[in-house]
Amino acid sequence: HGQTPPCTDALIAAGVARVVVACGDPDPRVNGGGIAALRAAGIEVAVGLLAMDAEVLQQGFLTRVRQGRPMVTLKLATTLDGRIATRTGESQWITGAEARRASHALRGQHDAVLAGVGTVQADNPELTCRIPGYRKSRDLRVVVDSHLRTRLTARVIATAAAVPTWFLHRTGVDIDRATALQEAGVRLIEVQGADHGIDLRAGLEALGTAGLTRVLVEGGAQIAGSLLRAGLVDRIAWFHAPTVMGGDGWPAAQAFGTEALSAMPRFTRVSSQAIGADMLTELAA
Repeated sequence: HGQTPPCTDALIAAGVARVVVACGDPDPRVNGGGIAALRAAGIEVAVGLLAMDAEVLQQGFLTRVRQGRPMVTLKLATTLDGRIATRTGESQWITGAEARRASHALRGQHDAVLAGVGTVQADNPELTCRIPGYRKSRDLRVVVDSHLRTRLTARVIATAAAVPTWFLHRTGVDIDRATALQEAGVRLIEVQGADHGIDLRAGLEALGTAGLTRVLVEGGAQIAGSLLRAGLVDRIAWFHAPTVMGGDGWPAAQAFGTEALSAMPRFTRVSSQAIGADMLTELAA
């Protein structure tokens, strides 16, 4: 255990007669030992009450223990026909102010916000939660930049000394470039390469090793498509505006090369709600 002693000992010492456990701890270091100890001490233990609700509540922790990576939520803001920008690249703003505030709330519910280098270069976002009263010390930005191409004037780099900023990159990057980023306050995390980028599963596992349990992805079509194709998206938060852009707009996810309907990633709708003039649909894998 960490700095906090096991609660099992405290429960036994307190003379508790009955304990209700929603779901067990999958960590192999625990492996049901706490429940066994309580029962051995004569305490009645009921397991499984509201288990599914508990799994959802703890999905980030459970995903990190079971799969070695944080839970991944993909945030999309699109038109009704799934477009994120016009053919000229204009994207601000497809959804309204209320949806953007809800998006900031999502950032505050995750350990980190992750974006690809393409989004950082095109939109120059700050990737922070700008809700009044939110503690800025909790912000963490992760940029997937395999070759460290991000401009040194980008907001995520200019503010890296004040807001924790991590870059996932592959081996063989320019040493001078890496040094400049580190001097700006960026933490560099090297992971194995794949195709022309990085191995996203390996990158997420590195984030899990660093202790992250929930990551919100706000990248562009390339990183969204790569994560979906690799089966690395656990939840989708889809903000959709009541507009239609047409086929020449930029799609929310890059081409999969899917030739059969059975090969498509499938999700289950969890909830839908109106956010101003827009809708937020939440889905789970």
